[in-house]
Formats: sequence, C-alpha cells, structure tokens
Amino acid sequence: MSPTVQRWSGLEARALREAKRVSQVDFAAEVGVSERLIAKWEKGKENMIPRPVNQQALDTVLAASPVEVQTRFAEMVGLTAPATATQDPAVSNEQPADPEAKPSIPVGDEDQVRHPIDGKLMTLVPAGVYFAGQQNEPVYLPAFYIDVFPTTNADYARFVKATDHKPPQHWENGELPQATTDHPVVFVTWHDASAYAQWSAKGLPTNQQWEKAARGTRGDIYPWGSQRTPAKCNSREGGKRSTTPVDCYASGVSPYGVYDMCGNTWDWCATESEPGRYELKGSAFTSPFLRCTPSTFNDAAAGMLDDDTGFRCVTPAETMRALLNMKG
Repeated sequence: MSPTVQRWSGLEARALREAKRVSQVDFAAEVGVSERLIAKWEKGKENMIPRPVNQQALDTVLAASPVEVQTRFAEMVGLTAPATATQDPAVSNEQPADPEAKPSIPVGDEDQVRHPIDGKLMTLVPAGVYFAGQQNEPVYLPAFYIDVFPTTNADYARFVKATDHKPPQHWENGELPQATTDHPVVFVTWHDASAYAQWSAKGLPTNQQWEKAARGTRGDIYPWGSQRTPAKCNSREGGKRSTTPVDCYASGVSPYGVYDMCGNTWDWCATESEPGRYELKGSAFTSPFLRCTPSTFNDAAAGMLDDDTGFRCVTPAETMRALLNMKG
C-alpha cells in the first residue's frame, strides 16, 4: 500500500516533489496546476491547503509513483513507508521501482517508438493530470502511446491486404490511390477504424486520451498554445478543400509532437456518446476554424463515413513494452 496523506498542505506537496526529484515546472505539469501555484503552496508550507480537486490530484500522483519515491516521501513527512514485498506493480506507470527491473516504457528512444505490428510511429503521453473539456476539469490518465500521424491510405492498404477487409469506397477498383498515399484514410466507419485497431493490437483513443495528446497538461486551447492561428492547420479558412499529407503542418503539432490534432480529418474515438454513436475529435478541412479546438464535442453514428473522417490509434505504455519484449 502507498502512504496515505489525510490532508495535503504545502509541506507535503513539496516533500512529494522533492521525493520525485523533479522541478516545480515538471511537478506542476504532473499535478495539473501552474508552476506559480506550486511555488505558492511550498512557500505557505503547512498553512497552505490546496483545494479538494488538487488534494485528489496529489493523492493520484503519489499513488502512481514508484515505490522508492513513496519511500522517500514517507520518510520526509514521517509516514509509514510502503512495503516493497506487497507493492502493487500497477502503481508504477513511468519508471521501475528497482533499477534492475524492466522499465515501464521501452528502452532506447523512450518518447517515440515504432509499433511492432503496423510499424507506425507512436509517441508517449506520460501519466499525469491534464485539463479536460471546455471547463478545464483536472483528469488523471495513465501513460499511453498515440500515433504521431493519422492512419494514412498507405497504412490502411496494408491492413486491407492482410485481412481482406473491404477498402474505402473512393479507392478506384479497390486499389490504393497513389497520389494520396500519405494522406489520412477517409470514408471509414467507426467499425472500420475499430477493425484496424484490433488488427494492429491497439485501440481507438478515448475522448480524454485524444484530448490530452492534443492539448498537453496546461490547458491550452490549441495544440500549439492558445493563439488563434488558422495557418497552423488544414481548416476551411485555408481553402485546401481536401485532405493534405499528414506531416504537412509541423508548426501545429501538439506538446507531444502529434500532428493534425486540429484540422485535416476528424478522428474516431472509442468513447460512446449514446448507444450506437461515438465521439469524433479534431475537426477537419471542412470545419471552420472556430470548431478547431480539441475540447469541442462532436459525434456520429458508428456507420457514418465521409470524406473528412479518419482515425488514429493508441496503446497503453505497458502493452507497448510487452509487445516490444515479445518482438525482441
């Protein structure tokens, strides 16, 4: 069991940050608050009591910390240290409890890896709190990987060939369109997207996974910040009137380096809004820039398909590690 704090104050918050051996900037990002608020807590020490929602966030950060961090924290604040023998391995999402243990993220280039089944580049979204929705509610998510780029026509063609799945309706004679191999695949239903995800041992992102990957942890309005910059994405104002290559808008990537989280194509999500309908995220080339905010709600029937709707996939960090170990 991890140590339990009955009521957090600035004293315990600082102890947890120091036990994690991170800066105020990094700790603020993990808790889901501003660096200035962390500094305020620490300056107030035992007299500064965080709000209930931040108390919960601190509880979550502590519970998700490796056992050596929990032990250091317990010693700092005079709590009972967690027993290593009974430690639940699920509490560690980002680092090993033992230097000799296998890491929870792949060895090597830990932030970006190639998925061993479909070969797509994926980037790590670390465990922690982010600000969700238009009300910026703090939400904790475990670590996961997300495709850096939407699923392209070329990606989908490999899936079609491997599974004999029906190709998109606009592919002439069922063949991959050579002029748009690096464009997002479109005219795919939620069922099509889900079938690809199953084939690749991934999943469609939940609405919250997708939004965190797009906005980061600071509550920015757009992937690139909060500046209204239509030129950073393929929306209606750009006048493209069609999809563009998935690596076209490098200046509009998210804090995790994820492309096309605004504009180009809507992405199907795993989140069911009501029976038979699923959320869509990201907006498209058909969307006015006003709708190009990752917090915007949209949904559609699972059987809907259109020229502005595609998808990308995610996988838990632990699943990625297992897949890479199996390959090795």
